[in-house]
Amino acid sequence: MQISTSWRSFRMAAWLGWMIESNWTDPFLFAVYSIIKPLSGAAILVIMYGVITKGNYDSNLFPYIYLGNAFYIYVAAVMTGVSWAVVDDREHYKTLKYMYIAPIYIPIYLLGRGIARFITGSIAVFITLAAGILFLNVNVQLAEVNWILFIVSLILGILMLAMLGLLLAGVTLITARHEGFLGEATAGALYIFSGAVFPLSVLPDWLRPIGYWMPTTYWLELMRRSLIGNVANAYPTLASLGNLQILGILLGLSILFGTLSIFVFRICDRIARERGMIDMTTNY
Repeated sequence: MQISTSWRSFRMAAWLGWMIESNWTDPFLFAVYSIIKPLSGAAILVIMYGVITKGNYDSNLFPYIYLGNAFYIYVAAVMTGVSWAVVDDREHYKTLKYMYIAPIYIPIYLLGRGIARFITGSIAVFITLAAGILFLNVNVQLAEVNWILFIVSLILGILMLAMLGLLLAGVTLITARHEGFLGEATAGALYIFSGAVFPLSVLPDWLRPIGYWMPTTYWLELMRRSLIGNVANAYPTLASLGNLQILGILLGLSILFGTLSIFVFRICDRIARERGMIDMTTNY
């Protein structure tokens, strides 16, 4: 019974999330938006890199940065997608209180709501990668891709990001105002501490350990290595570690943060219930 309830909660939430994400305009405009948005973001990075390096796109540094930026799209999409469901249902549609009395599991429901952002994020990642391979000399040879490492790392990373989103959803439940910016602010901070476009060695000594404790740091490294193995030495951050070592660290940190996310969400959920914050609106 619990498995069927969980699956129903997840399936219904995924469908609802996709309807909300894709129903704001006609399909043609939605397709154009889905293409232009990731390309414009990648173009900014490419122009900045070209200016700083004086057009040195043949260096291993460029695909390292480009791939890190491309897969970082998932961080903002999945993590924010799960937490934003609280804001959407409570503030915009005022239905969160009805979800709480429905025969569904709220954590599973919130994870399901993140599916829509995962789909749109996947489209953006694919378009960004395709543009890099076709037009920017990002040398991804499909025959040389470590597909096992790629698939395992991708699945583990998405699950890890979803659990981080659940943690943010719990905090959002007990945040009175400006909670809508919580996901974006966290994603922006992780952009700095995950080595997405620059090595952790450029951070001050007292900030550098934060990056080494972030699972996104190791996930982005594995995604790069699985597609282009020789970029491992482009940044010195994790060059001394092998793929299996990084995968083990990622798995350990994912379990740690996943457990912490469940614990934090339960505490925040109890506080929100006790304080009557489930149906609270701030008119923001």
